[in-house]
Amino acid sequence: MLKEKDKIFTNLFGDDAYSLKSAKKRGDWDNTKTLIKKGRDWIIDEMKKSELRGRGGAGFPTGLKWSFMPKDPALNNYLVVNADESEPGTCKDRDMIRNEPHKLIEGCLLASFAMNAHTCYIYIRGEYFNEAVVLQNAIDEAYEAGLVGKNAAKSGWDFDVYLHRGAGAYICGEETALLESLEGKKGFPRLKPPFPANKGLYGAPTTVNNVETIAVVPTILRRGGEWFSSFGRKKNTGTKVFCISGHVNNPCNIEEEMGLPLRELIEKHAGGVMGGWDNLKAIIPGGSSVPLIPRNICDSVLMDFDSLAEVKSGLGTAAVIVMDKSTDLVKAISKLSHFYKHESCGQCTPCREGTGWLWRMMEKIGEGNATSTDIDKLLDVTKQIEGHTICALGDAAAWPIQGLFRHFREEIEESLTKIRAA
Repeated sequence: MLKEKDKIFTNLFGDDAYSLKSAKKRGDWDNTKTLIKKGRDWIIDEMKKSELRGRGGAGFPTGLKWSFMPKDPALNNYLVVNADESEPGTCKDRDMIRNEPHKLIEGCLLASFAMNAHTCYIYIRGEYFNEAVVLQNAIDEAYEAGLVGKNAAKSGWDFDVYLHRGAGAYICGEETALLESLEGKKGFPRLKPPFPANKGLYGAPTTVNNVETIAVVPTILRRGGEWFSSFGRKKNTGTKVFCISGHVNNPCNIEEEMGLPLRELIEKHAGGVMGGWDNLKAIIPGGSSVPLIPRNICDSVLMDFDSLAEVKSGLGTAAVIVMDKSTDLVKAISKLSHFYKHESCGQCTPCREGTGWLWRMMEKIGEGNATSTDIDKLLDVTKQIEGHTICALGDAAAWPIQGLFRHFREEIEESLTKIRAA
């Protein structure tokens, strides 16, 4: 288990105030000027040493991503923070914004300096009204204290940060759709290349990072990249905030070490599965877009990117959704299929037409009107959608269904046979 002294988010539960005064007592904004004076190359090198991988789901190495940004001072680079947290089961960024906003703002300053960006936009989910109020108050505090704005933190670097509220579209969690929305257009994902680091917001070089990715930057730089990489496993390092929900006794957000066994995470922090571990049916380990895994895999799998990929699932946003034996898995996945159908932007034909078809077929199976042939057709359609759309929403719609039938097809077919025989 992660020791208290090694936790980055010390006010994740909101036991203390979010104000600048309280944040400074917790160590935020401590010698920020000194960190900036060490230079861009030092900051990026420390981020590479930390082996921090993006905490928004894709898991791309953060330091490497920052190094792609052009260093020409004549260019108008941007940092955009993705706070459009809309993945079902995911609520980690919400608590960070609500209770530790100054970690995020300080991280924005340091990351922007490292990428030669004088301007940062934080794009927040529209439904996060109270969180947006808190974050704007914290931004105002930082401006009044001279921590951002002209000569930010007395570092000689001019830096502005703006909060932008979205309109509640899941698709705007995709980085290029977010940029389109930020520019005032429909949130349609862009074809890549060009990538945002070459042509992003307003056609300028841009890096888009998740809230958690940016919020951990100040602590990594103060304690050192090697300190952060000492947790977890190679290429799966550091601490991580996990969201645990569903059929557990104590749903929670908790910061833990990467690579912690899934069972240990649930039993030590969420009070265990309702009715005991033997009552467990399946778990979605990384938010609604990753395939579920059955209990026999949950017994031993580790919570990191590579371990979950090995069992054909994913860490994603680290939103652990626990389902006990009372769960109708077909109905549960059908609800997710409806969500992706509703949230598809409609730009790509496989996604626009396919997500609706997936949902209708899942409903047909749930009603007991399907056959084994229907399941084969359904899985075939998921393969036609997966990998054939501009963004990953098509994959996100396909993977939960693939995971369901990978592990529970025999059980579902037996149920369908009994219904037809009745």
